[in-house]
Amino acid sequence: MRSKRIKEMPLHLMLLPGAILVLIYCYGPMFGIIMAFQNFKPAFGFFRSEWVGFGNFTYISDLPSTFQVLYNTVYIALMKIVAGLVVPIGIAILLNEIGKTFIKRSIQTLIYLPHFLSWIILGGILIDVLSPSSGIVNRVLEGIGLPSVYFLGDNRWFPFTVVVTDLWKEFGFATIVYLAALTSINPNLYEAAIVDGANRWKQTWHITLPGMMPIIVLLTTLSLGNILNAGFDQIFNMYSPQVFESGDIIDTFVYRLGLVDAQFGPATAVGLFKSIVSLAFISVSYLLAYRLANYRIF
Repeated sequence: MRSKRIKEMPLHLMLLPGAILVLIYCYGPMFGIIMAFQNFKPAFGFFRSEWVGFGNFTYISDLPSTFQVLYNTVYIALMKIVAGLVVPIGIAILLNEIGKTFIKRSIQTLIYLPHFLSWIILGGILIDVLSPSSGIVNRVLEGIGLPSVYFLGDNRWFPFTVVVTDLWKEFGFATIVYLAALTSINPNLYEAAIVDGANRWKQTWHITLPGMMPIIVLLTTLSLGNILNAGFDQIFNMYSPQVFESGDIIDTFVYRLGLVDAQFGPATAVGLFKSIVSLAFISVSYLLAYRLANYRIF
């Protein structure tokens, strides 16, 4: 054991800088959780601000917009999770049926490109494209005789706009994961199915989908940990006061409450509540992934 530790010492030393950065930037700021139980004033700091206990949590629960924000977060996140599973699976199966490698790779590259663009860039593009007066989407709708839609200013349309645009940006990356899962399916199974008279649909239903099922179950269960993450970057760059009713989520609510309104204690309380609930969901998701897909972190 002594010789093994000596041999592994260089590896531990290589990890040391990363461990120090994690301690400083991830665990160090956790001390700020104390603000959730204080009437925090920057001039007084952590140690002289008034202690209010669970007063901030009571204040947040009494706000009329709190439960609407929680509903928006869960509603948008669930739609993103479902769409982010169904569409990439379907696209991966369709791409797998393309015989020409060049065409397959070209389509795969095109749908993957938006993943590399930030929401700051895409937000500006989408604001122009979805504009009710000069946007190309509404011009097409008017050209075919349909009324224009205020996608980013109508509470009925905004949640679906968020989900569709997020799907357009990210489904290419998820498709690659499912395409990798398809490569693990034994080709002999398809040959045997053809001999038995199975058409393409039956091959997909009885061979392709069951072969993809382990990775589908794994990604589905792990996605439960994101149930309260509806996408701050995206919504912050796309929403406006007109759609706060349907588009305001926990992260944007914390931003406005803490940085805009300078209510640091209540904002920290909301963030702490989200962290505790997210921790519970992540724990459950890893447990389900272990039980259903034999997934292990180590």
